[in-house]
Amino acid sequence: MSDPTPDVVVEPDAEHLARAVAEALVARLAAAQAVRGTASVVLTGGGMGTAVLEQVADVAAEPVRETVDWTAVEVWWGDERFVPADSDDRNEKGARQALLDRVGVPPERVHAMPPSDAGFAEPEDAAAWYAGQLAGAAQPGEDVPRFDVLLLGLGPEGHVASIFPASPAVRDERPVFAVRDCPKPPPTRVSLGFSAINAADEVWLVVSGDEKAPAVAEALAGADPVQLPGAGVHGTRATRWLLDRAAAGALPAAG
Repeated sequence: MSDPTPDVVVEPDAEHLARAVAEALVARLAAAQAVRGTASVVLTGGGMGTAVLEQVADVAAEPVRETVDWTAVEVWWGDERFVPADSDDRNEKGARQALLDRVGVPPERVHAMPPSDAGFAEPEDAAAWYAGQLAGAAQPGEDVPRFDVLLLGLGPEGHVASIFPASPAVRDERPVFAVRDCPKPPPTRVSLGFSAINAADEVWLVVSGDEKAPAVAEALAGADPVQLPGAGVHGTRATRWLLDRAAAGALPAAG
């Protein structure tokens, strides 16, 4: 079971946060490979998510102690916008530019959620296909494969992946589902659900900016996940809230 007490780390600003998360991620993936020969990560989008991946590529190019064999890293996504493949809204596109193409992750290890122009008429079809991909990579009887680290951002209102407050997604027990009418554009998406997210060994919430501070404080205080989804995610081994000073500004110990 997960330790009920999450680990909270506060960095001075967004730049230092991105670098610290990148270094920690490289070390964690290298450690997983030292044990099993492979590693797996679930990526997130957004400005901070992309900044972290850019820093990971930079760290990977440095002569550091820990090294990752990027040909043996399985890459998954926590959510994706159901838009054409070449859209700048695609989390996949940003991740490829920031990291995956730079470090040479093999195509067969990059498990992207389908775009809207990949032959799936509806996002529900794309979600069902992705659920099949996850199950196919999992151990018998499991819905998802092992995730060493699952990265998440947090919205100002507390959403994670594409699970928004008081939406049908907060009560959806499937590992993957379509999300329509998101309050944040683009409105149609595919997302992992709580059941898949919370199966990860470690869940890292990477949050920057003072506009996120109230949601961070409420989540860490034990808010209702229906109203603040960020409060409902955790890893089976560890949950880490990786914050800059602005995002940590409403925590009791801040200041």
